[in-house]
Amino acid sequence: MRSIQVRQFGLPEVLQLVEQAEPQAGAGQVVIAVEAAGVSFGDTSVRAGKYPFPLPFVPGWEVGGRVIEVGAGGDSALLGKPVVARTASGGGYSERVLAEASNVFPLPENLAVEQALGVLLAGGTAISLLKIARVAPGETVLITAASGNTGSQLIQLAKAAGAGMVIGAAGGAEKLAVVSRLGADVIVDYSQEGWVEQILNATEGKGVDVAIDAVGGTLGRQVFALVADGHGRLAVYGSSSGVEATIGLGELAMRGVTAIGALGLAMARTEQELLADMQTALREAAAGRLLAVTEQRFPLEQAARAHELIEARKHVGKVLLIP
Repeated sequence: MRSIQVRQFGLPEVLQLVEQAEPQAGAGQVVIAVEAAGVSFGDTSVRAGKYPFPLPFVPGWEVGGRVIEVGAGGDSALLGKPVVARTASGGGYSERVLAEASNVFPLPENLAVEQALGVLLAGGTAISLLKIARVAPGETVLITAASGNTGSQLIQLAKAAGAGMVIGAAGGAEKLAVVSRLGADVIVDYSQEGWVEQILNATEGKGVDVAIDAVGGTLGRQVFALVADGHGRLAVYGSSSGVEATIGLGELAMRGVTAIGALGLAMARTEQELLADMQTALREAAAGRLLAVTEQRFPLEQAARAHELIEARKHVGKVLLIP
């Protein structure tokens, strides 16, 4: 079978197409014929060597496809069924992948593989982030990186949770069009001057009750300034700018703002909580209440192009590899 392998850390060109033996399912495992593999910002960080990962490896931690083999003692009813799966050990950038049966989710009948894959991890994470940030009905919520896969689902889920005003912030007209289509009440382009003032005008100078930030850096500092004094919450779940926003404890104390390490709390979910959030995301998608944007797709051999797109922050929604 064909796979994309990383033999050394580095730039996207280290992603190499190779031929490998097909995996065999052991007890408690299944083999999936991959129809689509998800590509995320985290994938690019692992490939670049920012996290320890044994070499060589095949990236890809989320896939969709059909079960073609069930290990000893497994549920034979899964054979031939369309599924999405989390692949804890990677391997998703392949034509076949091994997954633990406990991490495999059969697709609802009316849900396409690409949509299910788009909401599986990102939708589950977005559901967790909103709970962590304690978003309440009527509150004003600011979401940065709002055209990304998690951000775009945060927009929809915040609206569904009853937020009084959802503000989606992204960079560029194409991304803003996606954010608007997904239901944001206010859209702002943070690649342009004056975006902070636009939000202050929209909130009548009050700022936002909750800000959920995935960008960090200078922009993260600006987001912090927009959080309402006395009760506002800033939930941070990433720093796609490559730099973390620096916020002093004294500033938090003086302003009465709560900073939440949302990424760490989301990652600290129990296995049961994690699986439950993913199941909820799939149910919402099947019911038509949660949409993944999945238009940017690349053939398997163009994995490097997919990584370049994400690192240049030119992607919207979920980027997919199609074997």
